[in-house]
Amino acid sequence: MFSSRLPGSLVPNALTDSLRRLQTAGTSWIDLTETNPTVVGLEYPPDILQALSDPSARRYTPEPLGLRVAREAISRDYARRGRDVPSDRIVVTASTSEAYSILFKLLCDAGDVVLVPRPSYPLFDLLARLEAVVPHPYRLVDHDGWSIDRSSVIEGMDATSAMNATTQRVRAALVVSPNNPTGSILRPDDREWLAGACARRGIALIVDEVFADYPLAPRSGSGTGPTLTGQEPGLTFALGGLSKTAGLPQVKLGWLVVGGPDALVKPCLERLDVICDTYLSVSTPVQVAAPALIDAGAVVRSAIQTRIQRNLGALRETLRARPEMTLLEPDAGWSAVWRIPAIESEEALVLRLLSDSHVLVHPGYFFDFAREAFLVTSLLPEPHVFDDGIGRVVDAIGPSR
Repeated sequence: MFSSRLPGSLVPNALTDSLRRLQTAGTSWIDLTETNPTVVGLEYPPDILQALSDPSARRYTPEPLGLRVAREAISRDYARRGRDVPSDRIVVTASTSEAYSILFKLLCDAGDVVLVPRPSYPLFDLLARLEAVVPHPYRLVDHDGWSIDRSSVIEGMDATSAMNATTQRVRAALVVSPNNPTGSILRPDDREWLAGACARRGIALIVDEVFADYPLAPRSGSGTGPTLTGQEPGLTFALGGLSKTAGLPQVKLGWLVVGGPDALVKPCLERLDVICDTYLSVSTPVQVAAPALIDAGAVVRSAIQTRIQRNLGALRETLRARPEMTLLEPDAGWSAVWRIPAIESEEALVLRLLSDSHVLVHPGYFFDFAREAFLVTSLLPEPHVFDDGIGRVVDAIGPSR
């Protein structure tokens, strides 16, 4: 009866079951996976959502690619980060996830292939499947800093020869920079190589930049500037949204920027107009409020930046005394990855941490790390909660030497 695009099984995993048992028992626990900025004690301006009641939003004047007032506000925000992005190359969406859905509709027929990074946030597989698109992984490797495994990208681009070339084509390559959860920024040499490889093969490049406003500790050579140069040789898309840049996931406003040669951008925007006009999913009030929301987001960004820098420093200090555990230094973002001794499986460890120490962390395999053992923790929790949780984790892994 139901579509095969959905997961075949909706049975909760062991970690979810364990968490539900704690909740049912009324046991308190520490959530070191929390990435919702609205629930971690950050102080928001009390009137930050006031612009949503602007009387001008009572008039409905649908614009498929977004109201001019919103697109111009987004363009100005890119200028804040040193990017010259014309407003007529911006498409407003309800979220970053919707932006992916729109782009898969734009670029792919059923059965076509998109290249997705590993490790990365485990959302792309489902987003692709829901659009009847096939995700094909390429690897990121950590050799004193993360970089693209170029051979795996080439293998992915040539994957159609191993499948059915008459019906399946690689149509897009996805990049997350800064990456979630590794916090790595796409290196300039990888950026140039990937953009060129995609352009030569007629493959679109999709770059998720939602964490770009949160630098942490960029390493030399990582590339700390914008992921896109503005002079891409092929069709390129950059994604962003208020969820991260203003700490407002509940407001539901995202966007995508179309880059590349004019000969590709013009027909691309014409087709995006058709897709977006079919749904008209972005509300008028949030578009009218976009300039005020983006401006007010500066206060929230500052609070988030202070929080994640503080917690990252505390984590560094804790792990400095535990040489058997290693922090994989992030360049940017809200997460931290640390390598731990592989004396038990990641699943066994995170289940033990939850049941015995009452602290929730993510295992590396959630994000498709190539090997064990890694833990992934959010940098957003309140400091006293973060410190308590980290202390419980390191004590459970083993006594200090």
